[in-house]
Formats: sequence, structure tokens, C-alpha cells
Amino acid sequence: MERGELFPSFGFSRRVGCDKLLLLSQSYYMSSSLPDTETLPEIKPEVREQDELSPSWKVIVLNDPVNLMSYVVMVFRKVFGYDEQRATRHMMEVHEEGRSLLWVGEREQAEGYVYQLQRWSLQASLEEDD
Repeated sequence: MERGELFPSFGFSRRVGCDKLLLLSQSYYMSSSLPDTETLPEIKPEVREQDELSPSWKVIVLNDPVNLMSYVVMVFRKVFGYDEQRATRHMMEVHEEGRSLLWVGEREQAEGYVYQLQRWSLQASLEEDD
């Protein structure tokens, strides 16, 4: 087929220019009958608070006789970004009470914190918040 030649299914002459073909094909599709469209009702998404979507999870660190207190403070500062005073307070709570609640939030992030603490050789666990 040569440039400008139309497909036989349209039934047009052989030597129609591209501009004419475009106009003819547009008018063909515009004039063809389309099925009626149905207007759907507007659906509004239900908005929920984070507490309703998923429960909170606690990151708990447990006491162990292996790690030095200064090491535990350093880990809390690196993993959670705590300042010296806050990290020391949590370390003392672990030392005196056997455990400390370090963080509460979404499960995925809590699992990440537990994993990081365990990589630093601290005993940590994940508990669902009530």
C-alpha cells in the first residue's frame, strides 16, 4: 500500500491524504451509536483513625547480665535517637525492674526496632498494646 492509501474496510478511495483520513475516521466514530452510559452514585471513602485500623505494638527491652550499662545506653541512643538522659533512664529501668517499654506504634516499625535491638545483642520483644 502506498502512503495515504486507506484500508479497504473503511470503503474510501485509495488516494486520500492523511489529514482527510483522520477527519473521516473521527467523524465515523463520532456518528456511530454508542451504548447509553449509566451514572453511578458518588461513593465516599470511609475515613478511620489510625487506632481503629490497627492496634499499637510495644517494643520492650529485657534485662540481661551480659551487656554493660554504658553499652545499653549507647544502643538506645543509636536505635531510637534518644538523648543521654532518656537513654540512661530506660537503661536504669531495665536494670532495676527487668524490662523497659521503649516505644509504642505501628507493628511494622516496632518489628524493625526489635530487630535492630537484637542485632545489637539486646533481648527485646514485641507485645500488642491493650
